[in-house]
Amino acid sequence: MLSRRHLVAAAALLGTGTGRCRSATPTQDGTIRALALIGDRYHNPDYIRVALDRLFQSLSIPIDYTIQYENISGELLKKYQLFVCLRDGMIWPGGYLGPDAYAAYENDLENADRFAKPEPRPWITEEQGSAIKEFVEAGGGFYALHNSSHISLSSKQYRETMGGAYIGHPPLRPFQVRAVNSEHPITKGMKPFMVNDEQHYVDYDKDRKHLLLEAENIDGLGFETLWVKSISGWAYDLGKGRVVFTAVGHTIHALWEPEYFELQKRAVQWALKRI
Repeated sequence: MLSRRHLVAAAALLGTGTGRCRSATPTQDGTIRALALIGDRYHNPDYIRVALDRLFQSLSIPIDYTIQYENISGELLKKYQLFVCLRDGMIWPGGYLGPDAYAAYENDLENADRFAKPEPRPWITEEQGSAIKEFVEAGGGFYALHNSSHISLSSKQYRETMGGAYIGHPPLRPFQVRAVNSEHPITKGMKPFMVNDEQHYVDYDKDRKHLLLEAENIDGLGFETLWVKSISGWAYDLGKGRVVFTAVGHTIHALWEPEYFELQKRAVQWALKRI
C-alpha cells in the first residue's frame, strides 16, 4: 500500500539549492520517486493531483506534488528519478479578478477600476531550465503534459529538453488522437480515441522519427490559420535520460479516457526505462 500522496510545501523538502544534478538513480532502498510541478491560473492543481494520483497509484510509484515553481533546482531534482510537469510558463504577481481567466467575475463590478489589468510574466529562469536538462542528461525521466509546452517560450534550455513549444489552442471540443508510430513501446497496440479537450498546437524541434501521436478535429475545424491536425506527443532519449510529451490534459475526463490513461502509464514506465 502506498503512503498518502501530498502536496509538497515544506522548504526543507523542496530545497533552494541549484547544484548540478547527479545521476538519477533509485534511492538506497530501491524506491523510484516522482516529483510533479502542477497548477497555474488556468489549471487548478487539485484536478491535476486527483488525475495523477490515480495514474501513479496504478503503477505503485510514490509521487510528490509542488506548486512552488521557484524551488525547481538541480538540488531538488536529484532526489527523484522522474519529473512530471503540468503547468504553463506564466505567473501573475499583480493578481487577477476571479479564480481563473474564463469566469467573468469582473463583469459589472462597482470598483473594477481599482484593479490593474492582469499582466503575466515568466516564472522559469535559465538556471532552472538548465537544471531540468542536466537532470535528464544524467539519467532522469521527464514527462511533460499538456500546457507545459508553454514554458518553452520562456527558456531556451527547457525547450531544448522538452522538445517543442506552445502555439495555441481552440476552446474545449471533441477531437481524435491516434498513433503515428505504432511500434514504440508507448503506443504499440494503441487504438485511436476521442477526447473533449483543448487541442493544443505545438512547434516540434526534434527529429520527426520521435513523433508518437497526432490529434485531428474530425469535424473539419481548424484553429486560426492552422489545419485540423496537430502534433500531440513524442518521446526520445536525451543523454542518459528520456523525455516524453503528450498534449491532452485539460480535464480529468480527458486524462482518464481509458486508452489515454493506458498510454500515460506506458509513458511513465518508458521514461523510467521500465519498458
